[in-house]
Amino acid sequence: MENLKLSLKNISRITPKYLKTLEKMGIFTVNDFLFYFPFRYDDFSKIVPVSQDYLNQVITIEGKIKKTKNVRIFRRRLTITEIIIEDENSTSLKAVWFNQPFILETLKEGMEVRLSGKLSLDKKTFSMNSPAWEKSSRDMTNTGRLIPVYPETVGITSKWIRWQIKMLLPIIKNMPDILPSETRKKYNLYDVYTALNQIHFPDSKEKLIRAQKRFAFQEMFLVQIKTLQIKKDWEEKNSNNIKFDEKLIKTFVKNLPFKLTNAQRKASFEILKDLEKPRPMNRLLNGDVGSGKTIVAAISALQAISAGYQVAIMAPTEVLARQHFESFCKIFENYNFNIALLTNSYKLFCHCERSEAISKLNNEIATVAVLPRNDMLKEISSGKINLVIGTHALIQKDIQFKNLALVIIDEQHRFGVNQRAALQIGVETPNLGVSTVPHLLTMTATPIPRTLAIAFFGSLDLSVLDEMPKNRKPIITKIITSEGRDKVYNFIRSEIKKDRQIFIILPLIEESLSESMADVKAAKVEFERLSKEIFPEFKLGLLHGKLKAKEKEEVMQKFSAKEIDILVSTSVVEVGIDIPNATVMIIENSERFGLSQLHQFRGRVGRGENQSYCFLFSGNKEQKSLFPTRLKIMEETNDGFKISEKDLELRGPGQFFGTLQSGLPDIAMEHLGNVKLIKFARFEAQEILKSDPKLKEHSELQNALQKFSEKIHLE
Repeated sequence: MENLKLSLKNISRITPKYLKTLEKMGIFTVNDFLFYFPFRYDDFSKIVPVSQDYLNQVITIEGKIKKTKNVRIFRRRLTITEIIIEDENSTSLKAVWFNQPFILETLKEGMEVRLSGKLSLDKKTFSMNSPAWEKSSRDMTNTGRLIPVYPETVGITSKWIRWQIKMLLPIIKNMPDILPSETRKKYNLYDVYTALNQIHFPDSKEKLIRAQKRFAFQEMFLVQIKTLQIKKDWEEKNSNNIKFDEKLIKTFVKNLPFKLTNAQRKASFEILKDLEKPRPMNRLLNGDVGSGKTIVAAISALQAISAGYQVAIMAPTEVLARQHFESFCKIFENYNFNIALLTNSYKLFCHCERSEAISKLNNEIATVAVLPRNDMLKEISSGKINLVIGTHALIQKDIQFKNLALVIIDEQHRFGVNQRAALQIGVETPNLGVSTVPHLLTMTATPIPRTLAIAFFGSLDLSVLDEMPKNRKPIITKIITSEGRDKVYNFIRSEIKKDRQIFIILPLIEESLSESMADVKAAKVEFERLSKEIFPEFKLGLLHGKLKAKEKEEVMQKFSAKEIDILVSTSVVEVGIDIPNATVMIIENSERFGLSQLHQFRGRVGRGENQSYCFLFSGNKEQKSLFPTRLKIMEETNDGFKISEKDLELRGPGQFFGTLQSGLPDIAMEHLGNVKLIKFARFEAQEILKSDPKLKEHSELQNALQKFSEKIHLE
């Protein structure tokens, strides 16, 4: 429909000044504007006479203006605008606005008006402060109903947006609907035009909920079509089918210094059976903090390497890549494997020999050699290196594998879709004339609630590690008031005297994804305070986001080598960093973090044999009873899946995902707890793709899906 594509430049009442601001908000066309949804609604639907009965309630009253005046208070640079109106019962009400003298250019004595706001009493006179208003002769747009409130920016008010949208709605009356009529009928969903009217100007709360449900279903429907298409495309590719060598795996597991959990056994079996298939595995290993993802990844790597193939492991940071390198060299110490670490800073090579134990000296692996980059690339392309571990450096164009059959991506959400795709597309290898792509195993240490897994990871098979190793002691977690701070500091001293180490985490000051200089400054100030005033007898280290990768690496290596007793860090401290000797985690201003993030921080300790502790401090609460009640779940459980479900319930999916930035509209995110809605959307998506796999008979749906694919992030 051409009207939907119409540029706002062609709408005469939208002047260049407004146009420029709208474009900054990502609003260019009529369609963009109509799908700019309110984030809340003010209920001004109670239209009543002025009366004592409605004091302190939000109401709408109608009346005639009897008096108007502007009063300027020069000393305070303030203008007070006042009008007196009388309702149909001749009861007077005073309405007051501050620094809005222009109101009286419209509101004149004798005019009939509607006012919406909270009714109060001011010296025995009924009054309203800064009420919404409009002439009684106009349709109810800003008063007298459920009023939409939009995300605003400088120069654009909700009132202005409401007027524009009200004018635009009639021109798209016959807009096409991407949801088939049978689907709408089956689930009692509004057609798109009715839904748009009710989302912007709802006639009742019931109709608003129905409109929200329609758009939430639509967004989920598009998500499910997209994930099903990704899954189908994936299944049409070829991969190397790697036979499950049961004897090899049983021997490896038997020789481990610990017993696998049932969850690890199940996940490993699912992966090994996937590797046997001629189509590439696309599996997400979703595990709680400390649930043992690394050993599951090692079992899959062992199978692939032993069958004569190469394996690549990609980690989001050099610190994690280095840690994986050391771990895998140790894990495979009795196997004749060549392992390489390739990052921007490191080009290391480790040869594992049977019967040769690998020892660590000064935190270095004894058999490690440094290889020039070109030599390493030759070893990789010739197939001599069996396992390559690295960061995004692995996807550079000059890296060629001989027979890469398995790619493992750690903390998959830290990589963009294109980065992950590059690793796979870039390593397609001819196999008897057939092009193959590697099997893909992605891992995350953020337990993902079931509803989010269904919604966002529909194209992946899911393995869950929801069981902790038997030797892991639950981390004792306590909420600490300001009175308890000194007691905790004394406890830290006693732990360090036992040769143990401490994390202290500081929050971001600015609400942004990256650290500001203010955050770094605050971290430095706290580091100085702790070093000089609290723990002058101990060695402290500082870690923050403005450090270069090499500097971060040096700090973490010193901490790992016990050269630092207390690591003070902003929230950049890496997920997965393994310091078995660390037993205490302090989180300052804990109320500023989500539960899932607190659980991730807590998981930095409790990795060794000693009992570990997590203390949640608050920056502004004096009594424990005043702490956010949501923090109490941290004291009650160490189960990451329970915590993530609670986090989802309390903060919503947008906050839960944080840096994932799914791109889904808020309306869909708010309905992600509705498992039925997601399942229905998936079923309908499956039905449409069965009859019309390429969506040739659903052109509007195809167009919507194309736009949708440009803005969302799916696995």
